[in-house]
Amino acid sequence: MMHSSVMDLSNPGRVIETGTDSEVLRVLAGTRASMTGRQVARLVRDGSPATVNRSLRRLAGIGILDVAPAGRALMYSLNREHLAAPAVEHLASMRALFIEALRRSFADLDPVPVNATLFGSAARGDGDALSDIDLLIVRPDDVGRPAWDCQIDEAAERIRRMTGNPVRVHEIIRSDLERLATDRPGIVAELEWDAIPVLGEPVDELIRAAAPR
Repeated sequence: MMHSSVMDLSNPGRVIETGTDSEVLRVLAGTRASMTGRQVARLVRDGSPATVNRSLRRLAGIGILDVAPAGRALMYSLNREHLAAPAVEHLASMRALFIEALRRSFADLDPVPVNATLFGSAARGDGDALSDIDLLIVRPDDVGRPAWDCQIDEAAERIRRMTGNPVRVHEIIRSDLERLATDRPGIVAELEWDAIPVLGEPVDELIRAAAPR
């Protein structure tokens, strides 16, 4: 095993310098196995193979990655003894933490929504720091609006504070599901292919169940 622990202790935040660094560390923090540069490059969401290889070499050079030869290839893994490793593992788990925070935000509403769904770029993982967080909320048909709207606004503001991203809540009532199933506006394809269930029965199943027989 080869690694050199050369960490800038005067500025430890420089462990992650680029978006590709972040992606490489996310991939390797998610496994205990060693991976080749080619394997890592296939799994990152941002970065060409050449950029990924540069990132791997730099991160190995500062000791956050272990690197070992395997024939003609180099195998990389997260050095979990590194001081920055716990922070890297926490960052790698942030997407799951985000989904759980969404679930808690809407599970606390009274009444609880029929469904809450994350869709759009935040669900696909191809957004950026300025992208909206798009949420579909299916509310019960008989909800009193002023109190409900206040709860939705408060939940959206909590989510904005947690992430820094603008939040767009797309709200329908349960009886609207039949219209979605019949008319199939563009949002339905997103909900069927890219959406992440947050709360309640998955919305694609609700839409299918609401389709006229």
